[in-house]
Amino acid sequence: MITLTLNTSSLLNRKADAYVFFADHAFDSAHFSKTAGSLYSHFDEAIKTRGFTGAAESSLILTGSHNKKGVLLIFIGLGDLRPGYGNVETYRRALGNLIRIAESHKLASFTFDLPDSAVLGLSTKRLARETSTMLYKAGYHFDEYITNQDRKFTWDIEALIGVDETLKKNAQEGVDEGMIVADAINSARYWCDMPPSDLTPPIFAEQARVMAEKYGLKSTIFNKEDIVAMKMGGIEGVSRGSVHEPRLVILEHKATRKDAPTIAIVGKGVTFDSGGICIKPCESMITMKDDMAGAGVVLATMRVIAQLKPEINVIAIAPLVENMPSGTAQKPGDILRTYNGKTIEVVDTDAEGRLILADGLAYAVDKYKPDALIDLATLTGACAHALGVFYAGLFTQHDDLARRLQKASEHSGDRICRLPMDNDYKPAISSDIADVKNVGSRRYMGGAITAAFFLQAFTGTTPWAHLDIAGVAFGMPDRTYFRPGATGFGIRLLTDLIMHWYEDTPVKS
Repeated sequence: MITLTLNTSSLLNRKADAYVFFADHAFDSAHFSKTAGSLYSHFDEAIKTRGFTGAAESSLILTGSHNKKGVLLIFIGLGDLRPGYGNVETYRRALGNLIRIAESHKLASFTFDLPDSAVLGLSTKRLARETSTMLYKAGYHFDEYITNQDRKFTWDIEALIGVDETLKKNAQEGVDEGMIVADAINSARYWCDMPPSDLTPPIFAEQARVMAEKYGLKSTIFNKEDIVAMKMGGIEGVSRGSVHEPRLVILEHKATRKDAPTIAIVGKGVTFDSGGICIKPCESMITMKDDMAGAGVVLATMRVIAQLKPEINVIAIAPLVENMPSGTAQKPGDILRTYNGKTIEVVDTDAEGRLILADGLAYAVDKYKPDALIDLATLTGACAHALGVFYAGLFTQHDDLARRLQKASEHSGDRICRLPMDNDYKPAISSDIADVKNVGSRRYMGGAITAAFFLQAFTGTTPWAHLDIAGVAFGMPDRTYFRPGATGFGIRLLTDLIMHWYEDTPVKS
């Protein structure tokens, strides 16, 4: 576990196992000689010999001494920080690199000075928030199923961060907010990393209820009988093949302002996706425990909202199912009737996420009449192939909502790319025997786009955006602040969007 403490004393007056120095492309050993030289007598010579230049994601570790105790000097490169070159992402990765070094050396503590926020183009509060978010996020481990204690992370690390006394108040606010966000991200990652047999829809729903109770959120959980009674045929249809009954989880944050806008966030919650009757091959099925990532993100985001208390009404809706083949499973050719009365021809049982989202979106529109509606789903391989593993796909015909989401993306680091939603693609989901079909006609191609048009059919006139997180929810490479497994992508994005909602002109339908 990592603990983070702000400290106003000078670097060498803090007791730690390691002293950390961030260096940019203009690295000059003379700049660090006074401090680092007192810890390592041949500092300048070592820098030249090792060839450390401050390049992004580079590092240099030296062994020195301080107050008659052996310590490490850790230099981490930030790269080119000139305007137009560097950005906060290099700092995020540097912090992830720091955690990995600390863990590999089994450090009990390390210390560094908070960088100059102006150099990174951030306020002190935001820089501190980024720092705590990344340190806590990088320290996440999913190891509870590992029995070999040598492979488990079992010790505490204290991070002492130096800050000027005049900046401490703002920095502390940032640190506290960052910790709240990181805890939520790690919670979503934990759910996503859980074995699917240990996180069935009923278990997941109960854990969401317990979380809601802890943070003072209103929770409503509908069981199978409720779902059938409400004629949510999408959720009921997908769940037919599983022995684990479906759930529909709703969490609510109520603002004190009577005129507060309402934002509804809906997350796909398929706790395991075998493909159903249209079963997947094994190699495609192995990561399908992550098909509930969207639900994990929207539910975990609510714990952030509960603590930061924005003057926004926020509703999280998570339909939870398991998609399995059996004698009772839905079949290609079936027709489902959804909550808003529309019918769906099931062409492919492995396009099940959009079926449960149809009910979730329609319910949100009917019951809460939100000012903005956003869904997150590991929906299509097409989007992952188009954008790869670093960007989620944004689909919407509402330009103002798109602008808000893109702005939140730039601030938060959860990167999104807007893809087209031209009405030319809309006929792809038309059906000869139902209102729509759940897979677009192949002659239109653009599977991620036609999937978005399917979802749009259940949103009415509400300003709506769809985020396809299939490529970014699990297994993102080359990021020092991620381990193998889930990423919690979307929590930073949604938090930034909601917390800064009033800074822009309200969305209008």
